Amino acid sequence: MRHKLSRRRLFGLAAVAVGGAVNLSTSGCGLVSTGEPGTLLRSTIPIPEPYQVPLPIPPVLQPSHTDATTDYYEITQQPAVAEIIPGYRTPLWTYQGTFPGPTLVSRSGRRTVVKHVNKLPHPVVVHLHGGHTPQDSDGYPGDMILPDGGHTDHLAHMGMMPALPGIPVVGSREYVYPFEQRAATLWYHDHRMGFTGQSVWYGLAGFHLVHDDEEDRLPLPCGDRDIPLLITDRAFDADGAMPYPSVHPDLHSPGVTPPYMNGVLGDVILVNGAPSPITRVQRLRYRLRLLNASNARRYRFELDPQPPGGGGIVQIGSDGGLLDRPRAHDSLQLASAERADVVIDFARYAPGTRVRLRNTLGTGRTTEVLAFDVSSHASVDDTMVPEQLSTMRLLDPATATVTRDFLFQNRGEEDGWMINGQPYDPARPLATPRLGEVERWRFITDVHHPVHLHLDHFQVLARDGEEPGPYDHGWKDTLGLEPAQAAEILVRFTDYPGRYMLHCHNLEHEDMAMMADYLVT
Repeated sequence: MRHKLSRRRLFGLAAVAVGGAVNLSTSGCGLVSTGEPGTLLRSTIPIPEPYQVPLPIPPVLQPSHTDATTDYYEITQQPAVAEIIPGYRTPLWTYQGTFPGPTLVSRSGRRTVVKHVNKLPHPVVVHLHGGHTPQDSDGYPGDMILPDGGHTDHLAHMGMMPALPGIPVVGSREYVYPFEQRAATLWYHDHRMGFTGQSVWYGLAGFHLVHDDEEDRLPLPCGDRDIPLLITDRAFDADGAMPYPSVHPDLHSPGVTPPYMNGVLGDVILVNGAPSPITRVQRLRYRLRLLNASNARRYRFELDPQPPGGGGIVQIGSDGGLLDRPRAHDSLQLASAERADVVIDFARYAPGTRVRLRNTLGTGRTTEVLAFDVSSHASVDDTMVPEQLSTMRLLDPATATVTRDFLFQNRGEEDGWMINGQPYDPARPLATPRLGEVERWRFITDVHHPVHLHLDHFQVLARDGEEPGPYDHGWKDTLGLEPAQAAEILVRFTDYPGRYMLHCHNLEHEDMAMMADYLVT
């Protein structure tokens, strides 16, 4: 085992990462910046003022049937039209006809089987993000569900890409989730090779929540005071559609036009599919499950006004479930795909207060996320946030059997986004971890990259040779990294051997092949 990465070595690797991208700053693509990732796609439609539309709550999907060990669901992926901007009709690609898709709720230790039926005019793949799943249900990009008829013209674009392992099927596929994992806020989304950004942009995303006995024993807010919030940004054209800057207008070829290579940003913030909505709350504690489902945008959430004494955003959970103890924040930052479960006590506000959840990394309208109108009625709260939430079993750095480096870097317009200087090639896995062994993985970046691991969650050991950041606690599956930053994690892959993925979750980076396979043996 190699020793902990020194600060000098960390900064040297980060300098190498940035050095590979510096030449891009003269290319006109705006890929190197100390600011936020991505390029803004502006709407041409009149956008309503914020806090006019009620906050919708995604419907909870009921099982089609159950047995002693398993809950069975069926979801149809289909085109739909919705009124997102009042008075306009927006075409969507959806799970079960809604955006976001329906929320699935499962129990730790109880098997869930989800049959996805593809009624869209193109292949799809479903990835349960944060799920501890066998390889054949992980949503590997080559395990496509082809449209009815299985037309091979949908695969023509694969000639531009490496040959993918996987087993395409026609019409439908069953995904089997054992859920041998703790309670957590998971989400499911499309994972089709080269088209994830486009598919998620058009609507293919939804929540999958997992509960367990440990969580149930805590006096946390529940029921209608446990609210999932899928937060995205989008742009709208004059007809109400959500344009996407695909490099080819037929949408059958991957990639975006050069100005958007560093990510597509919208100028309208949607929460559960509604533009900067509003909801009424009682003077009680609420649990909010925050999910950054944007293609590339980062958020720093703050309450306005802050409650007396500050610390109004009390984080209780991360990507992989409950933290060991609550952590109070004045602001909370999430990169693409990261989640945070938080509790807000609206009894700390005077009756009749309007509390805004703002994005301080945004500008103009993209600062306005969601508003809460606090009731003027007195309420009795039977919930609390305990000082101890969960017993965390921390991985021991001394037991790590190997250390691996992963350099996330843009090598120019011709080569594009790469890991360790190599284009994506499934025939060349970048790691072969062994089941049950602890490994130290080090991520080094040039610009902003949210790094995502499939199969198992990890623990953050350090950033730039120092302590983890304020939002790095608990079990993570995605880590938002700053430009020219190096981070170390500890990970142990368990239960399921096979082929899994490591990739950037800036979806435009991912679609331009900033990904790698690893084989768990």
